Amino acid sequence: MPYFTDSGVFVALEGGEGGGKSTQSGLLASWLTERGHQVLVTREPGGTPVGSQLRRIVLDPATGALNSRTEALIYAADKAEHVEALVLPALAAGQVVLTDRYVDSTLAYQGAGRAIDVQELEHVARWATADLRPHLTVVLDIDPVVGLARAGEPDRIEAEPLAFHRRVREHFLRLAAADPDHYLVVDADRPAEQVQADIRGALTPWLSRSTTRPAAT
Repeated sequence: MPYFTDSGVFVALEGGEGGGKSTQSGLLASWLTERGHQVLVTREPGGTPVGSQLRRIVLDPATGALNSRTEALIYAADKAEHVEALVLPALAAGQVVLTDRYVDSTLAYQGAGRAIDVQELEHVARWATADLRPHLTVVLDIDPVVGLARAGEPDRIEAEPLAFHRRVREHFLRLAAADPDHYLVVDADRPAEQVQADIRGALTPWLSRSTTRPAAT
């Protein structure tokens, strides 16, 4: 069964390349901190020391071709360490956790992108994360042509053909359409301030779960 924690707020920022996940995460963290929330900003892969090593393997172009299942299992290992070492403790402490990518990226990139059976892949990814789900997943939606142009020098995943990235985008949108109570799809091809306003509006109803510090007097 899906697992949503009773304490803290878990937010995942998802979407294709160049959608501005890091920018939006930073803006959101500043806004939340100003309002007294304790915030953990992290990412997958790479949020932990182990994850940083795994990130180097899967994103460095020098790694070259990997078997699709090997790649998926590396991402699953990163997720298992990330959830256990960082995400769950922060949520238990009542913090707002903002992660740049989570399980949906595995389903979109390794599932739809690499054409691994999505149901099979989801079983592995959910097992790795103990089926922990975000309270809110924000899909920063952007045309891959535009997003890839923003991304700059491509890493190993960004260098995949355009058709790959189009499959990834379509799968993110399918995931969001299937669970509108926990997803927000945002047009990311707009000024960052407009995108941020939409995210803040969707997140606000969840913030009562977060432990806040007393306001400064």
